[in-house]
Amino acid sequence: MKGKKYMVALFIVLLSVMSIMFFQKDNQSETKKEESIGASTGSVEKIEKMLQSMTLEEKVGQLMMVGFKGTERSGEITELIEKKYIGGVIYFDRNMKSPKQVASLSNSLQQTAKQNSLSLPLMVATDQEGGDIIRMKERVSPLPAQQNLGQYATSEDMYKVANLNGKELSSMGININFAPVLDLSKTDKRSVGQDPKKAYEYGKRAIQGLNDASVTGALKHFPGNGRSEIDPHVETSSVEATQLDLENSDIYPFKKIISEMDNQNFFVMVTHIKYPAYDKEKPASLSKVIIEDLLRGKLRYKGLVITDDLEMGAVNKYFSYEDMGTEAILAGADILLVCHEYAHQLEVYEGLLEAVKAGKVPIERIDQSVKRVLTYKLYTMNDTKVDPNQAEKVVRSPESLKYIESLELAK
Repeated sequence: MKGKKYMVALFIVLLSVMSIMFFQKDNQSETKKEESIGASTGSVEKIEKMLQSMTLEEKVGQLMMVGFKGTERSGEITELIEKKYIGGVIYFDRNMKSPKQVASLSNSLQQTAKQNSLSLPLMVATDQEGGDIIRMKERVSPLPAQQNLGQYATSEDMYKVANLNGKELSSMGININFAPVLDLSKTDKRSVGQDPKKAYEYGKRAIQGLNDASVTGALKHFPGNGRSEIDPHVETSSVEATQLDLENSDIYPFKKIISEMDNQNFFVMVTHIKYPAYDKEKPASLSKVIIEDLLRGKLRYKGLVITDDLEMGAVNKYFSYEDMGTEAILAGADILLVCHEYAHQLEVYEGLLEAVKAGKVPIERIDQSVKRVLTYKLYTMNDTKVDPNQAEKVVRSPESLKYIESLELAK
């Protein structure tokens, strides 16, 4: 009998201790939750305060990413950063001759941005896909084409190659890579293949590999241009497929990654190709139905949307530069990419500025995109200064070359 009483008493004591522990754990969980909400609220307030202090010129500038000529900071790019408050730059071969030089250029541009009234970091981007699309090809690691990775490598290899790529880019001050390509194609070397599930799986691992090297990736070319055989650099084209067909195949990899990953960790680049099943008149990059209704509405994407280069023949043959920026922003794009000519960049900038002043573009629409840009810059971008000497050691290192060679894929 005494034994029974002892066991009951012991059970009651254990139950009490467990209740106290559960209560404490629950309290800790609630405290962490409240702290998280508090931090989030503080972030929102900081962004709102900054937004209210910005001029219209500063806001419009932050919504543009531009290319420029030369391996050093030119007068034109300096003027665009200092006077037009341009939010980002994109590098091509014309800007890159060695890892050390690129790192020094990045530092110089970031310093220029830091000294203007906004003092915000610059988005520094490039297209480092692998295969034929490699900038400064002779000085970086020989990255395999996505087609080769899709055919002969595992998704883990995709992660490792992307991570290696990201480390090289990051060491040179490049914080955004316009990759991976999610287009479905049997023949295009830029594509991992025709299987939507493989494109999703490999694309997701590529984003993770870049992110783990402090580089933001970009899913392209939404909503998928693998069906088109016409180069949008040259001319426009239409994808004749139903919404159901597109959403079960071409759009599937985008949809899965958007639903499973933090949307702050990647951009979505929208193509200039037309999709009559959604919009009979406008290319995807200028279509509100495709960007606002499909990408943001149906797929619930919360991150940054960037247009493909507005100087491509698919759009510049049919729209003026003054109108293109306005059309893209009204459609829901956040960043306008103008890769080459200074005159065109000014036209896009001035065109959007005038459209807001004339009431064609509501200031609320501008503010939506500026908020997204500020959120990304303030809470995703880390220290932008890099060591040029370290870049020389990281880029095309013996270890990287040995790893890529071991894959037997570099072609």
